[in-house]
Amino acid sequence: MAKVSHGTRDKGTVSDCLCGQPDILCGFSPAPVSSDRAFWTGLPAKTAAALVADAEAACTGDWPVLSAHAYRSFSLTGDRAGYEAGYFARRRRLNALALGELVEAKGRFVDALIDGIVLIAEESGWQLPAHNGYARDARPAPLPDPAQPVIDLFAAETGAQLAVIASVLGDTLDAACPGLVARIDHEIETRITRPYLARHFWWMGHDGGKMINWTPWCTQNVLLASFTRPTDQKTRRAVLAEAGFGLDAFLAEYEEDGACDEGAFYYRHAALCLYGALSVMDAVAPNAIAPLWRSPKIRNMAEYALFAHIAGDTYINFADASAVLPPSGAREFLFGKKVGSDALCALAASDFARDERPDQPEETNLFYRLLALTTASEIAKFSGRRIETPDIYYPSCGLFIARDARFVLAAKAGDNDEGGHNHNDVGSVTLYVDGKPLLIDVGVETYTQKTFSPERYQIWTMQSAWHNLPSFEGIGENAGASFAARDVSVDLDGETPNIAMEIAGAYPPEAGVSSYRRMVRLTKGKNVEIVDTHVGSRKAELSLMFSEKPALSDGRIGVGALATIEIAGAGAMRMEEIAITDPRLEEAWHDRIYRVLVPLAANELRLTLTAGEANR
Repeated sequence: MAKVSHGTRDKGTVSDCLCGQPDILCGFSPAPVSSDRAFWTGLPAKTAAALVADAEAACTGDWPVLSAHAYRSFSLTGDRAGYEAGYFARRRRLNALALGELVEAKGRFVDALIDGIVLIAEESGWQLPAHNGYARDARPAPLPDPAQPVIDLFAAETGAQLAVIASVLGDTLDAACPGLVARIDHEIETRITRPYLARHFWWMGHDGGKMINWTPWCTQNVLLASFTRPTDQKTRRAVLAEAGFGLDAFLAEYEEDGACDEGAFYYRHAALCLYGALSVMDAVAPNAIAPLWRSPKIRNMAEYALFAHIAGDTYINFADASAVLPPSGAREFLFGKKVGSDALCALAASDFARDERPDQPEETNLFYRLLALTTASEIAKFSGRRIETPDIYYPSCGLFIARDARFVLAAKAGDNDEGGHNHNDVGSVTLYVDGKPLLIDVGVETYTQKTFSPERYQIWTMQSAWHNLPSFEGIGENAGASFAARDVSVDLDGETPNIAMEIAGAYPPEAGVSSYRRMVRLTKGKNVEIVDTHVGSRKAELSLMFSEKPALSDGRIGVGALATIEIAGAGAMRMEEIAITDPRLEEAWHDRIYRVLVPLAANELRLTLTAGEANR
């Protein structure tokens, strides 16, 4: 496919900043090399011992087999998990071996490390089966074609992983196995650098389609693969220009408020990968992109995690994002430092301090693990304190967040077209009390072929009936940008922040909804109110989703010691128990959740949610 001309960009874009790049582009050093024994022997004893123990465990047992049948299973049955389990296990194992050898430098892990590198180098394709195509919506081929490499999220990440290993352990590898580092460089050139410069993948921004987290995620790792290795200046300039163009396409999708319309989980692959890409650019072209770190938009993107954070590992979630995430750490800290956000640094430092393994042993991206190790001392010395997060409204996606000493309340207006991760959730509400979930957004199950297909909305977690929303005789919201909230008003002033919206437009005509007006209000220090006013030809029934089993009585729902919900304008309520068997949902909700169905007995339904006294 012919490459599209980069054209011109407005001032202040990445491409514009790169016009000031130096005559010679530097290489990128992801961490001290193995021969820098002062660093590697200076790690805290507990950390070093854990890394060596991980490497010792990685030396036992056989490497996972990645069969053609396992790859083809996505095309045959829609299964992603089988192949991906072995694929990611290989990469985590390789990371463990590399870090163990860096810490110990005795050669104990070199043979196993070489085995892992060669196994990955000999994989027919580094792209996942679900991504084995060149266009955004192309049907994936059943097997990879080695002559036509595909750069997806994890092909790019694999290229970065091998490049980083060669960067920090190159002398060790070449001494034990001459020619292995050259093999790594050949694979990176063949599978990453050359196709990146010669072909167009949809996430690169040339076709005018919507750019999502793929763009910074892939771009960051292409930059790592290219600049940690001794590529020539012509190649470096071409990669840098292409990366700048792609990041500009990605940033064009973001509004000034910086909200991630894919949710807090994808913030880590969107905004944080943007940080990663820009940090590589900052290192290889010093001072060129300095103005971007001062951009209010970039700062807003960085601080989205701060506003979405609830307590501990819980975050406000919607779309395909989970409510429970691993602790934040080095990347958030460094991003906060770059944009001047002490509050984000404080959140990251707090999480880092309570994390038993801040070196992220389950992470497949070796660069992130190295960042955690090289930044640990600085994070530990950080003395800033977390400040109270103010209430906020993100107009770009219609997200309202308000909080007091006990409640964290979120409501979502917007529309039902949040890219590939959309759920039909216009008007939905989530609520936490004392950091514990009361009204929940379920999230998403483990991805399958169906998840990103025309059958997406047959999946129960995507449907409005499984959010805190009404249905009309079984008819729920529809997907699409036209199915949206209207007449949205927000008040963040004073002690009663609130949002009101008309959500009838999120439903198809057959739902018979003339009007469904929802108002959500936090009266600080007192309660939360949800007032729904309905006019329509069909009976309305509100779903309320809980992670803790509720107790129903006439006009009242009790949720243990957590909260009570007084209800006016409802008929007889009923409760359903939903068993959770999916591993991804289990991470957030364990073995079961509950849905309470509340029929509207009048035109107005009023819910008053009060925190339980026992939790004070």
